[in-house]
Amino acid sequence: MTKTRRLFGTDGIRGKANTDPMTADIALRLGQAAGLLFTHGAHRHKVVIGKDTRLSGYLIEPALTAGFISAGMDVTLLGPLPTPAIAMLTRSLRADLGVMISASHNSYEDNGIKLFGPDGNKLSDERELEIEALIASDFSQRLAGSAELGRASRLDDAGGRYIEAAKASFPRGLRLDGLKIVIDCANGAGYRVAPAVLWELGATVIPVGVQPDGFNINRDCGSTAPGHLCEQVRAHGAHIGIALDGDADRLIVADEQGEVVDGDQILALIARAWLAAARLKTSGVVATVMSNLGLERLLEDWGIPLHRTQVGDRYVAERMRETGANLGGEQSGHVIMSDFATTGDGLLAALQVLAVMVESGRSASEVCRVFQRLPQRLKNVRFAGVSPLLDAGVKRAIAAASERLRGKGRVLIRESGTEPLVRVMAEGENEAQVAEVVDGLCAVIAAAERGKAA
Repeated sequence: MTKTRRLFGTDGIRGKANTDPMTADIALRLGQAAGLLFTHGAHRHKVVIGKDTRLSGYLIEPALTAGFISAGMDVTLLGPLPTPAIAMLTRSLRADLGVMISASHNSYEDNGIKLFGPDGNKLSDERELEIEALIASDFSQRLAGSAELGRASRLDDAGGRYIEAAKASFPRGLRLDGLKIVIDCANGAGYRVAPAVLWELGATVIPVGVQPDGFNINRDCGSTAPGHLCEQVRAHGAHIGIALDGDADRLIVADEQGEVVDGDQILALIARAWLAAARLKTSGVVATVMSNLGLERLLEDWGIPLHRTQVGDRYVAERMRETGANLGGEQSGHVIMSDFATTGDGLLAALQVLAVMVESGRSASEVCRVFQRLPQRLKNVRFAGVSPLLDAGVKRAIAAASERLRGKGRVLIRESGTEPLVRVMAEGENEAQVAEVVDGLCAVIAAAERGKAA
């Protein structure tokens, strides 16, 4: 089996719609290959397919559907729903496979395909490599015969099922009456269900980013553009603002003053609440290498280990299963609570924040500032072709910077899993020193890239 990942990145397949690898042809073959790999036994096999609100969903969805049908799988179409809803319904409907068509926080030009196994978890690297290898082969003789083709149907109450599951995650007996909440759905997959959940729990809801037109997903709204949320919170005098991304699997909060709260603070808030309620498993909390050192020190003070993984919520989920942790997430706002879901769920994480506010009677700004962040700086350097991280001079500069911050901070250099970018991050106790380290490393990397092109 090939070891080269041509199609799958850190979060499924992603790219510009109608260009390789996000074409109808590849989506068709992906449906066929995945359908063949997940067909075992004589029962009727089923795949559920959801999507966000991108125009290109109309291209990818029917191509995938045709692929699965030709592999002999029945297809249940769920329509626009959050990624965590697809994971939930894959298990709930006893499907053999779940598919989410979304490029998450990217703009409308891009799209992506995420696959979930029957347990609702994202597929492992090994399983994705199997699919890639099969796509590259001739499997035509293995496809279903004329009498064994699958069928397609639509589940009309899919949204209602997710709404009820989300409400069930909110502590029994609590209500959101009296709270005014701005919810920014990024004109994405959560635009119907997220406001409905908050309203049914009693909140006064100000929905924004709920008029998708196929082109405006994540455009100047949602968790990647929180300035809009902050403005709306201040304008409406809201108690809190909640911003989801395009597929609603991540969350950014704005407190009543219109100040942004990131995923690290949300993780800390939930950890503190669950620790006090004896709900947090003592095996630890899982976060990525990007999470702030302040979070790690806080958990250490509480006697709770922090397990770090590479970037990507699928890796967080895998480590949670390995360690037995029931809480994990990313600074970007993915929060995974395995008591409720198998993947990041922005709405469910927001409900945990709201529960703390209601139970304590305190404001968002009071409950969401759990630890003092260490100064952290992140910059990107774009490259073409071979990675500049292979350059000997770049390696020496990284080693020198790491030594400079040893014991009082750290340096993290990595390539993006979705774009040709080198991400340069440093954090430490001295803000000026951190900025100097990051700027210096970016300059060395950029110089190596220029030298490579000369």
